[in-house]
Amino acid sequence: MEITVYGPLRSATGEKTVSLEFAGDTVGDAIDDVADAYPRAAQYLYDGDELRPSVRVSVDGERVGLEDPVSDDASLSLTPAVQGGSRN
Repeated sequence: MEITVYGPLRSATGEKTVSLEFAGDTVGDAIDDVADAYPRAAQYLYDGDELRPSVRVSVDGERVGLEDPVSDDASLSLTPAVQGGSRN
């Protein structure tokens, strides 16, 4: 599976796009595998055991839910919320 990450996740993976062996069934399984392969990514993806509501997930360019099926040849994109800016 090809995974493209944005924002602070890039520092956790070291690359914008990485490949990952995937043998699960759902989008949630794939995200768990990303966190297992790149432990520093977990802080940007999860709040406790739950995926942060601000994380945007797409498969092959389409927004998906955690229970949606996904194949091992799909392209997964993960975009966590980016904080910053200034208040004037």
